Order: sequence, then C-alpha cells, then structure tokens
Amino acid sequence: MSGEALRVGRPWPLGATWDGKGTNFALFSSAAERVDLCVFDTPEDATARATWPLVHRTGHIWHGYLPEAGPGTLYGWRVHGPYAPEQGSRNNAAKLLIDPYARVLRGALPWSQAHYAYDLEDDDSDLSFNNEDSAGVMPKCEVIDEAYDWEGDALLQTPWRDTVICELHVKGYTQRHPDVPPALRGTYAGLATEPVIAHLKSLGVTAVELLPVHAFVDDHRLTAMGKRNFWGYNTLGFFAPEMRYSATGEVNEFKDMVKRLHRAGIEVLLDVVYNHTAEGNHLGPTLSMRGIDNAAYYRLAHDRRYHADFTGTGNTLDTHHPMALRLVMDSLRYWVTQMHVDGFRFDLATALARGGGPADYDIRSSFFAAVAQDPVLCQVKLIAEPWDLGHGGYRVGGFPTGWAEWNGRYRDDVRAYWRGDEGALPAFARRLSGSADLYQHDGRRPVDSINLVTVHDGFTLRDLVSYNEKHNEDNGEGNRDGESHNLSWNCGVEGETHDEAVLALRARQQRNFLATLFLSHGTPLLLGGDELGRTQQGNNNAYCQDNELSWVDWTDARHHPLKAFVARLATLRRSLPALRRTDFLTGLPGPDGRKDLTWFNSAGLEMSADEWHNPAARSACAIWCGQQTDERDAQGRPQPCESVLMIVNAYHDRLRFALPAYRSDAWTVVLDTADPDGEPPRRGWHAGERYPVAGRSLVLMTQSHSETA
Repeated sequence: MSGEALRVGRPWPLGATWDGKGTNFALFSSAAERVDLCVFDTPEDATARATWPLVHRTGHIWHGYLPEAGPGTLYGWRVHGPYAPEQGSRNNAAKLLIDPYARVLRGALPWSQAHYAYDLEDDDSDLSFNNEDSAGVMPKCEVIDEAYDWEGDALLQTPWRDTVICELHVKGYTQRHPDVPPALRGTYAGLATEPVIAHLKSLGVTAVELLPVHAFVDDHRLTAMGKRNFWGYNTLGFFAPEMRYSATGEVNEFKDMVKRLHRAGIEVLLDVVYNHTAEGNHLGPTLSMRGIDNAAYYRLAHDRRYHADFTGTGNTLDTHHPMALRLVMDSLRYWVTQMHVDGFRFDLATALARGGGPADYDIRSSFFAAVAQDPVLCQVKLIAEPWDLGHGGYRVGGFPTGWAEWNGRYRDDVRAYWRGDEGALPAFARRLSGSADLYQHDGRRPVDSINLVTVHDGFTLRDLVSYNEKHNEDNGEGNRDGESHNLSWNCGVEGETHDEAVLALRARQQRNFLATLFLSHGTPLLLGGDELGRTQQGNNNAYCQDNELSWVDWTDARHHPLKAFVARLATLRRSLPALRRTDFLTGLPGPDGRKDLTWFNSAGLEMSADEWHNPAARSACAIWCGQQTDERDAQGRPQPCESVLMIVNAYHDRLRFALPAYRSDAWTVVLDTADPDGEPPRRGWHAGERYPVAGRSLVLMTQSHSETA
C-alpha cells in the first residue's frame, strides 16, 4: 500500500469507506488550506508510515481513494490552515486529528502538552502556538468492514404504551455480577449474557437506555486526580463504540449484544451526547473538530476567540451549521441502520435546538426539521433531556410532536409529595395522571412523559430515602459539585443505620416511589440497580467514580425483596390498560355518566376545590374508569377493562378511607406498600367500608367490568 498513489476518490460518504478493494477517505473542512492523510502501523506510532496530501477537493470536502487500504488500516488527519483564535480559526498541522466519522478508535490518550495547540505555560495562553507533534499520544482511527450477519434482526418498535425503560451503565451494571463470566463483566458481551437478560425480563423491562457508549475520553483534570470519566459524557467519536466496554475489542461485539437483547424482546436505546465534545472551551485540547474547522463545528461567542457554552462543558456543537447538523444526522442514521439501535435519549437536547441568531431555543430549528423529515429516524424512539444551561433552557413539555421527554417536573413533584411537603398533592395528582398540563397540546400524548424518580445523575433510590444532603467529597471538588436541591428525606437518620424502625420506613418509601413510577400514566424509567437497593453512600454525582461506589452490588440479599416488588409492579402495569392510556384523561362524564378519572377524599366524597387547595392535604383516592379507556380490539372497537382505585397517603399516620360507591360494592386489593411484599391484607372490600391506609403508603384496588355491569 505504501507504494500506491492516492487516487481522486469521492466526496461522499464522509469518513473512511472500504469497498472491498480499497478505501475512500473524505473530510469536510472549509478552513483548510491543505489536508494530509496519515497512515500508521500501530496505535502507539509517533511517525506515520505514509502521508498523502489530499489534492482533490469538492466544495469544502477533501477526498482521495487509497487502493489496497482495507480493514485494520490505521489513520489520522492533519489540517493545515490559519491559527487565528481571535477570528475563530484554530488549525495546527502539528496535531494529529481524529476523523469525526471514524468507526473505531484504537489506542490510549495519555494527556500531555502535545494535545494542545498552544503553549500551556505561555502568558498569552491560547493566543500562543505550540508545534509539538501529537501523533504519538493520539488514538488512531481504524478502517472497518461493516458487513455483519444480523440473521433477520430488525427494530422491535415496541409501542410506547407497553414500554418500560431501564437506564443502566454497561460496565456498572455487570462488573460485579457473580453469574457473568469474569472476562465478560463490564462489557457489551456481559450485558448480553443470559443471567442479565433474565433479570431484566423478570422486571418487565422492554428497553435498556445505555449511558454513553460513543467513544469518549477521560478528562485531563480527572486523570491528574487519578480518576476516570465513568459516565462517558465526554464524546470524542460519534460513530465509534467505546472500546473499554468491549471484551473482544471488535465492533461486532456491540452488534451481538443488540441482536441478543432483541431476541429477548428488549430494545436498545442510546444516551447520546451531541451537544458538546471532549475538546472543551478555548483552553481545551485540539483532538478533532477544533483543528478541522472550529468555526463550522462549534458555536462561537460574539468575541470569536471564545465558545458559546450552553452545556457547562466549555463548548456547544453548532447544529445550525449544515455540516455539523449533517454529522449528527449521519451518526444517528448509522446507529440505527448499521448497529440496529431502537432509539436515542439526547443529553441536554435544548442545546441542539437553539437557533442561529440570539441562540434561543427554537421549536422550528434546523435540528428538529432534519429529524422530523428523516425516513430512518421516524421509526425509532426519540427522547429529549429537555434542558440545557443556557438562557431559557428548561423546556419540559416544550418539545415537538414525535418526541418524548425526561419529565423533571414528575421527579420533583413525586419526591416532594412522598417527602410530605405542604401543598404537594395537586402537582402529584397531575403527574400521576399523565402530566396533561405539560403535554396536552399539539398532538402530544401521556406516553411522551418519561416518568422518572431517580436516574444516573443524582441519588439512587436507596440514597433518596437515606440522605438529606449530598456527600460528594470523594469527587475531589469539596462537595461543591452535584445538585443541592434533591427533595430527599433521610427518614430520621443521615446515612447508614441499624435502627429497624428507620430501615422499615425507608423500605416503605422506596416501595411508594416504585409503585408511583410503575402505576402512573406515562412511560416509566427505572434506574438500573434501584431494584437491588444500590447505594452510592450519598454521592449524587458519581460521574468520576469508576469503582464499587458506582457498580451494582448483586450480592446484598437484604435488598433483594425490592426486585420481586418491581416485578410485581410490572405485572400489574401490563394487566391494567386503564393505567397505560395513550390519550389524556378529561375528568368529564362519559356516555354512562361516569368520569374517566374521579378524585375522592377519605370520606368517600368527591374532592372539592377547597380540599385541593388545602396545603395540609396529603392524601386522596383516585378512580380510573375501566369502561372509558383507549383499549381497542383487532377491529378497533373499544374494550372495557378493569377499573382501578388508588389511595395515596403521605401523612405520617394511618388514615381510614371510606371506599366510594362505584358501580359495584366490590373492590379487590392488589397492592399495599405498607406490607414489605406489597401484598394486600385481605380481598373483597365493599363501598362504605373503611380501608386502613398506613401512614406513608399507597394502596391499589381493581374492579372487573363483569362486576360493574
């Protein structure tokens, strides 16, 4: 290959594409004056085996075809151009650059001065220039053969109403699993083993949402502290799977994982970080897009020396620029068509939808328009984290049709209610019944609310009921990092305790949160490990804790009753269509004169406006009418189902609820969180009888249609 001349090649597709005989290379850069393709023998090489200037350019795309360059070829780019930070240009040909379209990255990134385009010690900071060659300390891109036998695998396309999501970390979920072979723990292959899949199935999980698996790097600051970026929100490559999670070091291991999960009926959703990259602010390293075309890929401030930062990481990808937008869209399509993933959760999604003017959020942005018209992406689940750190960035309920959202209002209102806060009942009732106040507009549905109580970012469920304050000292930031407003309650003792009464209350509160999550209208998202009572010892920002603090402990049998409880909740959810509606409740009478949702007080009477506005109100009873649901048979005819009665009591003491007269006087108790197993005390409760609802507990009853006829 070293003797071959570089041929003209094609401008599309971007990146390195092997055709069976050779590889086409194409790179976009409107800032470049010259582009060099460098080929290496090993990932550690500091000197290229061969370098070819790309003399052919179509528009701003530099391209060439290298005969006999096949899978396994290692390469990188050097871009010659102006280094003028004041004008937004940061080209430095001494820096070997990662291809934004690279399918695999090989080799480590040991931080050094060479990674920076300026002299770290110079008083002029980034206005200075550093010509130290970075090739020896940069990962290399690898050409791959994308052929794979999917054996008929296809997207599962599980309906939203039937979806139960489990958010988990590929490594953290399996690293300590005793039934996963040691060589596979913490890997894609480990996640696809039978013990893990069987566990997820037992919980009723229909989709896993994986924390970032795009290739990422450990922050320079963290490695200097002896830590790592465990969560992975520091992306370097939008097409390359992170190889630290691969037991084999091959891309096909990720595909094998997807195929096995699909066979078990479990979708794979990726947490994707297109809002920023690992290159940071103007003082960050030059690893890829900064050295290729800084002004095209990143949003710049009015003073073009600096980056506009809506993400808190130093930079923001400029999806208003057509080539940056194309990068994101090409990446999304690649992961669907080549890797068969079923959808995406977009980190800080508001940043992707900021306009090109004052950079405010724009529901008609280029990003939303591109996604909406895409024939591939219309087939998959799209979930927004609907906020960023910029002005007006909190946009819960503000995304367009076709998008679901992490509902931060749900999290806060449910936490406040079960903590016993005054005035929390009305908001809790709205979240329980689908958050119509947020989503009942422009064609949105209850299932667009991704209901969550805990996620990776914050307390685990066990810690939510065990700590009033965050305890992040191990992160090395003086406990200043992480959210301070957690709406948590330690049940009387901060942290671990042997007090049986406190432990019993904490267990009940966990059951309350889980029951609320699974029985609310909307789409439930369970944090992986919560079903096993996982603790981070009060750390609510364990992003840099790649150790047993973050890894799920599968061996602590004290907390395993929660697993059975979650499984029971999942079964209940599947069996009760009245709680899985895709349309919003109205609270208005139907043809039979009964409301689709009715709220009652403890006397069995409908709640009055004064009762709703009473800040001391902490309990209520709701009935969802089983004859007014959107359940349909194969011919599209309405199908009556069981009616559901739910009593919630966040008051500290027991209350006796008079059961309302509702069609029939027979209700079957199917869940009571006051019992450690959630089992009801007895069956067959009748109208007018007073059911004893323990303090801080939830009760669920059902009434079959045959009984109500």
